[in-house]
Amino acid sequence: MGNPGYARHRAGLTPRLEYAGGPAAPAPGWTRIAPQHGVAVELGVGDRLSIVDPCGEQVSDLYLVSAAELREQFSAGRTIDYGNSLYVSVGSMLFSNRSHVMAEVVADSVGVHDLTLTPCSQDTFDLLYPEFEGAAHRSCFGNLCEALVPHGVDPDRIGTTLNIFMDVWTDESGELHIDPPPTRPGDVFRISAHLPLIAGITACSAEKSNNGHCTPIDWRIDRADGTLG
Repeated sequence: MGNPGYARHRAGLTPRLEYAGGPAAPAPGWTRIAPQHGVAVELGVGDRLSIVDPCGEQVSDLYLVSAAELREQFSAGRTIDYGNSLYVSVGSMLFSNRSHVMAEVVADSVGVHDLTLTPCSQDTFDLLYPEFEGAAHRSCFGNLCEALVPHGVDPDRIGTTLNIFMDVWTDESGELHIDPPPTRPGDVFRISAHLPLIAGITACSAEKSNNGHCTPIDWRIDRADGTLG
């Protein structure tokens, strides 16, 4: 059957954001994550977090933690299980390890995201990028640690992320493949928080996941009270 969200995207049925930002600078009211870096933001119930690819072909890793109980964190496995799908798009609920809904996807102009792969780490580059010969490399896991540890999050508890815009698929033998993200500048993914959350967001650091180049990610919070975060 394939991915229905991506099918709608290819058919031109999902509206893209009228986004005034671009490669040079974010739009007014938006904040930019530098290539291969990350941030943590706090969300209240009803707050909406928007994530935009301003350049195209860029993945963003998203990880959610309950602000009230730091041991309650995003569970890709439960999200897949309870949604009965490997795909997330508008209407999908993002579940915690305690089976609570953490957030709902409320806008998605692409329909291609991954729930199977962990955030890249130094070990990822040591094992899968022999051309780097073990050199230090910024990673999504490292960036999430830098952003979330000041909020009290234990790095050993950071698990599989929601890899926004990442195109991962399997062939008939079960082998995994990673294609370039199908995003164009201005493509957007947005969630609405169902719990008070700490959200870790990255501009993915793995060159192979981003068609050989790493570019920024822009974000904005629309608060439930109508203000911007």
